[in-house]
Amino acid sequence: MSDVAAPSGATRALAVDSPVGRLLLTADDAGLVGVWFEENRHGAPPSDLAAPALGHDAASRTLDAARVQLAEYFAGARTTFELPLAPRGTPFQRRVWMALRDIPYGRTISYLDLARRVGDVRATRAVGAANGRNPLPIVVPCHRVIGTDGSLTGFGGGIARKQWLLAHEGALLL
Repeated sequence: MSDVAAPSGATRALAVDSPVGRLLLTADDAGLVGVWFEENRHGAPPSDLAAPALGHDAASRTLDAARVQLAEYFAGARTTFELPLAPRGTPFQRRVWMALRDIPYGRTISYLDLARRVGDVRATRAVGAANGRNPLPIVVPCHRVIGTDGSLTGFGGGIARKQWLLAHEGALLL
C-alpha cells in the first residue's frame, strides 16, 4: 500500500464466492482498490466499474491474484496477502490501514492498541472510524481489531462475518 494511491486506469471488478458470502473485488492498474461484501454497511460498490471479464492488464492480473489468494486464505493455506494495494483514503486512514497489516494472523488487538501503533493514544475514535472505513476487509485485516473488553465491535460486513473470520484464524473460540 503506497502513501499515494491515485486512481489509475479503469476500475475493474470480479465477483467471487467465499464462506462469508459473495465478495466483489475491485482493482485498477495501481492495485486492489476494494473488497465489498454483499451487505455492506458503507453502501454499494462504485457504479463506474469496467467489464468484469479478466484480461491481461494490471487490474485484471491483480483481481485474478486476489481471487486465488482469497481462496487459499479460506482454505487455511494462506495467512498473509501479497497483492498490490491501492485503497482510496486520507493520509491518516492509509496510515491506520498500513498498521492493520501488521496484526498477525490469528491475533487480535484493541482499538487502543491500534491507536498506539499509529502514534496517538488520544486518537482511538479516529482510529476506529478509519478502521471502519477500510476498503479492503480480510486482505487488510480490520476484523482483527476488537474492543478493549474483548467485545466484537463494528465491522463493515457485520459482526457475524467478523466472528467467522476470527474463528477461522483461531483467534476466537466459538
